[in-house]
Order: sequence, then structure tokens, then C-alpha cells
Amino acid sequence: SQKISSVLNSIDSSTIASNIKHHAEFTPVFSPEHFSPLKAYHATAKSVLDTLIMNWNATYDYYDRTNVKQAYYLSMEFLQGRALTNAVGNLELTGQYAEALQQLGHSLEDVATQEPDAALGNGGLGRLASCFLDSLATLNYPAWGYGLRYKHGLFKQIITKDGQEEVAENWLEMGNPWEIVRTDVSYPVKFYGKVVEGTDGRMHWIGGENIKVVAHDIPIPGYKTKTTNNLRLWSTTVPSQDFDLEAFNAGDHASAYEAHLNAEKQQYTLCSASLQDIIARFERRAGDSPSWEDFPSKVAVQMNDTHPTLCIPELMRILIDVKGLSWSEAWSITERTVAYTNHTVLPEALEKWSLDIMQKLLPRHVEIIEKIDGEQLMNIIISKYGTEDTSLLKKKIKEMRILDNIDLPDSIAKLFVKPKEKKESPAKLKEKLLVKSLEPSVVVEEKTVSKVEINEDSEEVEVDSEEVVEAENEDSEDELDPFVKSDPKLPRVVRMANLCVVGGHSVNGVAAIHSEIVKEDVFNSFYEMWPAKFQNKTNGVTPRRWIRFCNPELSAIISKWIGSDDWVLNTDKLAELKKFADDEDLQSEWRAAKKANKVKVVSLIREKTGYIVSPDAMFDVQVKRIHEYKRQLLNILGIVYRYKKMKEMSAKDRINSFVPRVCIFGGKAFATYVQAKRIVKFVTDVAATVNHDPEIGDLLKVVFIPDYNVSVAEALIPASELSQHISTAGMEASGTSNMKFAMNGCILIGTLDGANVEIREEVGEENFFLFGAEAHEIAGLRKERAQGKFVPDPRFEEVKRFVRSGVFGTYNYDDLMGSLEGNEGYGRADYFLVGKDFPSYIECQEKVDKAYRDQKLWTRMSILNTASSSKFNSDRTIHEYAKDIWDIKPVILP
Repeated sequence: SQKISSVLNSIDSSTIASNIKHHAEFTPVFSPEHFSPLKAYHATAKSVLDTLIMNWNATYDYYDRTNVKQAYYLSMEFLQGRALTNAVGNLELTGQYAEALQQLGHSLEDVATQEPDAALGNGGLGRLASCFLDSLATLNYPAWGYGLRYKHGLFKQIITKDGQEEVAENWLEMGNPWEIVRTDVSYPVKFYGKVVEGTDGRMHWIGGENIKVVAHDIPIPGYKTKTTNNLRLWSTTVPSQDFDLEAFNAGDHASAYEAHLNAEKQQYTLCSASLQDIIARFERRAGDSPSWEDFPSKVAVQMNDTHPTLCIPELMRILIDVKGLSWSEAWSITERTVAYTNHTVLPEALEKWSLDIMQKLLPRHVEIIEKIDGEQLMNIIISKYGTEDTSLLKKKIKEMRILDNIDLPDSIAKLFVKPKEKKESPAKLKEKLLVKSLEPSVVVEEKTVSKVEINEDSEEVEVDSEEVVEAENEDSEDELDPFVKSDPKLPRVVRMANLCVVGGHSVNGVAAIHSEIVKEDVFNSFYEMWPAKFQNKTNGVTPRRWIRFCNPELSAIISKWIGSDDWVLNTDKLAELKKFADDEDLQSEWRAAKKANKVKVVSLIREKTGYIVSPDAMFDVQVKRIHEYKRQLLNILGIVYRYKKMKEMSAKDRINSFVPRVCIFGGKAFATYVQAKRIVKFVTDVAATVNHDPEIGDLLKVVFIPDYNVSVAEALIPASELSQHISTAGMEASGTSNMKFAMNGCILIGTLDGANVEIREEVGEENFFLFGAEAHEIAGLRKERAQGKFVPDPRFEEVKRFVRSGVFGTYNYDDLMGSLEGNEGYGRADYFLVGKDFPSYIECQEKVDKAYRDQKLWTRMSILNTASSSKFNSDRTIHEYAKDIWDIKPVILP
């Protein structure tokens, strides 16, 4: 890597400037007369791309020649952020490009801001995937990412007086200079049609319609290495409005047939195109006669959440129908190739697809899934639990089936037969009744005997046998347990997460507490059957983008005090900062870097919202998708309580009681998620009132930054001092923004949820502000609420009354406040325990104020957060995936 670094550093700024001018003149994107910042950006990007393509070609030529095992990371989202700063940083050409652009009359910083964020996702799932790609290339692992090239992504968020409004995302309006269109890499993706058996004995999927997909490649450079991996995105002829990323991420597929249909189309498009491409590469590398048994030793496919689940039946289909393998051969290969990462216990990760829609759209895949469910899985369950205890067997089948509300196969259904009671002949009945000694209370089954008379003189029983069903010495017809039959009133669905668990060789959660919930709750029956299949892989973030490039001020200080910049590749070295945590010089430099970043955000806030805030106030930040479980509502109610207390005090008491704060929110609510959009509206209404209150001034400001994305995060995170990760315990799988904040010396306030648990262990409990109920308590607390035993804290009731008083405008917040009330019912009963945790939260915020007043203590806490963040580096995470799941090794280019 030192040799490569030396070669790259030999490229001088004049050569780069000449190359940029060449692209400005000969890349026909803009008119030639004016070298605008936007034109400079496109020309600079093309200049960088020249180097990346050379490295990309060298990387894959070497992989092909050596036929290494390669990992393929399939994800419906890749939230890349801006590429220019990251690319020149990884190539170690930042200084040269800055000088070259200066020669041409521009600054690198200004040119970089011309780049729109690639709208290929909407949150943590996609950002994690992008961090992984960075680490894979940096660590020289042979791996590709596969995704979809969304023309419009989710949406662009605008904040108006009515709250959030959505407009179409236009990130491709001026083209994407980083992508290479591979018109020679194209595959058909089939939908509809029917399945017939051919004369060759194979099943053939015929008819239907094909769409054409074309590859768009984006080179992914490693840091201080020639290795340049690839993100391959598929574009299709399907109109962009038919791709509904929002629908499946909202977990609301059944609400609209079209949304469901289109979401399934895009997921299958990703799986089919990617697997066709992977198999073509395997065959090319293997030569004339590929051995399919070798496929898992050359290919690892990782499904990032359940969206790529159709990889499993698609790989089976290709191996059986196209390549001619037997079922058992194909199943063995598929199971050893595919692995699954579960990202959350919410419906988003536990998708249920309509079987009726799937049968229409993908008839051959339904056949394969039915066989996996009815033969492969059922036989294993029966082998494990036997047939004696049918109630236990029934329970396990209910929990583990891939197909839900679908008739059990006949071979399995016969295990759940209940014998009917035999109907007795007149002679038998007479005998029984005589034994009763003529008791007048004899009970006779109505359907068996219509009339019974007792002759007391003769002590005989006379039976009218005309309506008796003759059953003596005949076996009655057995009765099937209703469990084996579907309920026509309920939808028939495919449980995609169950298919992932059954069809893959590995299932991993993304934080220690989440992986335990996966084993003990979400997939407990599967865990009992296959304990070795389950493992934990705590998420991580790349230190290149999330410290080195987005926070150059802090990076320079770290390198100075550690003595080198080796920490960028080996974050364990950050621990060396601990011995300087109380050093006054380091603390002074540390505070100055934080202040410089805050000043930048002051400008960002003014540009995005019009609000003017003070860089001397504490920057208190919560940025993430707007969702009830993430509890932005708890945060804003805490702010409202703070505001109310301020208003009740004299100006002097106010200053003595409260630390000045700028409370910053950011994130998108899905367009159909009414409650989340109410929360956005509420935050902006509180901001409008508080920020214009002359009595409060700079003591409290509330800001909602619209259209939160990676670029906004890269500005906010280095400037943040307190970061809120306050989800209801047990509901956040991991979180990665908490890692980014801690890495940048920001102190967290949060619950024991997701990666918070491990972050707190690493940084020390004295350097983390903890509050709230724990995961193991949540179910009991909800049960208590349902029983009417919850007694709200008076401060919680006080803040709700204050909201309802109309102080924040004319909008009616009864529905929002009402969701926190009552003991049961949809949208009621405070399911996410805002009221339960509210007193603990505001008391914890008082501890935050106290700590912030002691700037020496606060700075020490900040330094220790950065010094303790090595575990949350995505390089470590990738090493674990490579060793424990994919079985791939680094490949160093010669």
C-alpha cells in the first residue's frame, strides 16, 4: 500500500488540473463557455473516475485470473452520500485536487457541495451497506454490492406550515458522473406466465413477459489500496413510478394490491438479475465444464434484510430448471451459498407477501417455495419433534411454516386426524340404557337416536331404530384437525423471513441485545432446531467517511496526539487518547475543533430553515427516520416541558437553571405514516413558538432540518455534543448513527437498546446518560397498562395539558396526545411507553445540564467517547462476516 500511495502522490496538481480541463471540454454535459462550479464538479468527478476505472479493471482482472471466492452483498438500499470527497480521500489525492481546482478558480469544498446525494435508499439499512462496501475494498476483500438504480428514490422532504410535504427526488437530473453504463451486461427478468413439465422431465416456466435490466457500475475505492470493488445497480424498463420503495419499507404491502405487486417486482428484479450475473461470472471463471458442487466455495450471497429473500427460490430455479441439477443437489448448494442478516423485529423485516399475487407474478417460485415448506422444512420439524405430541408439533409448524394460512400437504395433514366417536347400534344402546336401571335422566345423542321409550313394567328399552345410523362393526369417518386447513376469511401469505432462515446457512442479528431477541423471541423455534446457524455481527461504520473526511479538524488533532494517522485503518489506536483525556492542551484543542464545526452548522441551519442559533449553546441532536418507536415524541415533549418551566421562571432563575440548548431534529416520515407526520408537524410548531419567544432568546432553540441525508449528517455529527438514541428498549436492532456520534466525541443519552448497550460498555457508564425501562420489562409494562394499572407521572400530565392549551398554534393535537392515553385500542395506550419513560428522561436531562456546566468534565467525556469507539468500526464487522459467514480471504493485488 505504501508503494501505491507513493505512485498516487506523484500525480501533481498541474497534471490533475489539465485532466479536469480536458473533461470540461470534451465531456459533453455543459456548454463550453462558462466553467461553473457545477461543470467543475462533473469534470472533476470524471477525472477521478479515470483513476478508479484503471484500478477497477486491474482488480477484477486479477480476481478472474485467480478465481477467488467472492462475496456478493444484495441490498435494496445503498445510501452512498457524496462520492467526490470520499474518492479523492481514499486515493490520498485530496491535497492535489484541492490545489488543481484552486488553479482553475474553484475550491474543492465548493465543488464537492455541487454533488447531490445519490437517492438509493432512505436510512440506516442503506448507509450500513455503504459502510460495508468501503470496508470491503479497504481490507482487500473480493466483494460486490448489488442494488437497484432508483431514478427518484424515496422522496425529497419539504417542511411547510403544514409539516412534511413530499416531492419527487431529482438526483439524476444532471446525470451521475460516477456510474458506468454497461450496455453489454443485460439480462431478461420474467414475470407471469405458467409452468409446464417438458418431455425432458424438467419444469419449464413459459409465456409471461420479460423486462430488460441493464447494469450500471459504480467503482468503490479502498483507502490506501489499489483494490477497487464494484456496486452494480440494475436499471429496468419499468417506469419509475412503479417502483415503490416506500411501500415495502413501511411494511404495509397488503394495503394496496398495486403497491404489493410493484414491491415484489423490484425485489425479484434485484434477485434475478444479480443471480444471473453471479452465475455467469462463476461459469466464465470455471471454464468449459463448471462443477456446480464448487459453487458455494466460489460464491457467497448475503441478503441484507428480507428484501432479497427471492434469491433462495431463484437460485433453486436456475440450478434445477436451467442447469439440470436434482432437487437435493440444488438445495445443498443454495443452503451453503446464501446467508441472511436480520435488521429489526418490526414488520419491515418480517415481510409477509400475498401468495395469490406471488402465484400470478412468479408461478415457478411458488412451486419451489411450496416444496421447501411442505417437504424440506416439515420433514425436519417432524424428525426433530416426532409425532407423538401432536400439540407440540402443531405449535412448531404454526411458528415455523413459510406458508401461512395454506393447507398442509396431505402427507403431513394425516398426522392431525381426530377419530370421530362411533355411533352405536340399537342393541348396544339398549344394553347401556338397561345398566342405568331405568334412570329417567338417560342422555342419548340426538343425532344417533330420535326416540327412546322406557317400559317400566318389563324393564326393557324400546328404541325407534328407523332414524338410527347403523354403525355397529363399521369404522366411522376420521375428522381432520381444523389446523390443517386454511381459513378462507384470512389472507394466504408467504413469510419471507422464515424462508430466509430455512434457506440460508447463517442468520445474524446486528447488535448483541438484538441477536439475543432474535434467538429467544423472533426465531426461537428455529434457534432450538439450528442453534449453530445463529450468530451476532454488531454493526460498524467506516472511520474514513465518518471521522477522517467529515471531521478534518478533529482528525488532525487525533493524529497529532497519537503520533500518526494509523488509527484510520486501525481504530484500536484511538485508545491511546485515553491517557491524554485530562490534558488541558488537548482539551483546549478539542473544544476549538468542536466550536469550528458548530459554526459551520449555524450557517447550515440558517440556510435550511432561516433560524439563527448560537454556536455557544449545547447542540442536542436527534436525526433518524421518524418513527414512533424511535420516540422523537419523547424528545419534543421533554423540550416542551423545559420550555414551560422556563416560562414560569424569572429571567435570572431561567439562566441559573438551564444550559442554553439548540435542539436539532432531522429525518423523514413515510408519506402514509400519519402519526409520524403528526410528530414532524408538532416539532415544527414548537420550533415556531419557542424560536420567536423574546423571553427565551438563545436559551432554547428548536430546529427541524428538512430532507435529512448523508451530507447533512456529515455536517451535523461533528458539531453535535449530545445525541439522542431513545428508542423503546428492545425495538432498535442496532443503530449506526449512535456509533458515528460517539466516534466524533458526542455524548449519548439513551436507553439500553440496540448498540447503545455495547457503546455504554465501551465508553463507561459514567460517560453515557442512561434512562428508561429495559427490554425485559417492556412486555410486562404493556400488560400492566392493559390492566389499567399505569399511573402517569404528574409532569407527564402537565406537559400534555400544556400542548392541548393551544400555545403552539391552532393545530388540533388531540390525536397525537390521545395516542399516549387509554389502556387499550389501536393508536392508544402508549404502546411505545413514552409516558412510562418520561420522568426518567427529564431527570436524566437535568444530569446532562449539570455535566455540561463543567466543561472540563464534559470535554473529558467527549475524548473518552472517541477513544473508546474502535469496536464500532465497520472494518471489524467485515472481518467477522468474512471469517464466520462468507469464508473469504483478502486478496492483495500485485
